[in-house]
Amino acid sequence: MMKLIKRILLTLLIALLSNVSLIYAQCAMCRATVENNVSNGETTIGAGLNAGILYLFAMPYLIAAVIGFLWYRAAKKRKAKFVFQGDKF
Repeated sequence: MMKLIKRILLTLLIALLSNVSLIYAQCAMCRATVENNVSNGETTIGAGLNAGILYLFAMPYLIAAVIGFLWYRAAKKRKAKFVFQGDKF
């Protein structure tokens, strides 16, 4: 199970690092598009951009929560293996 989780995390890390230059390249393009559309009276693209920003904002917290949950579950399983028998540990 842990091997699968490590493989998934490694794959996600590689995918994120391989697209970093593309992410930075889009920032100026998105801003110019939103400014042009807002000046023409169209605000739907700006709303979509805001939704994308919220999505990107929430993902690190979601990942941290999943890792924390898996860590808690593994610690709980380890603790369950150690059964206390009287004064012996």
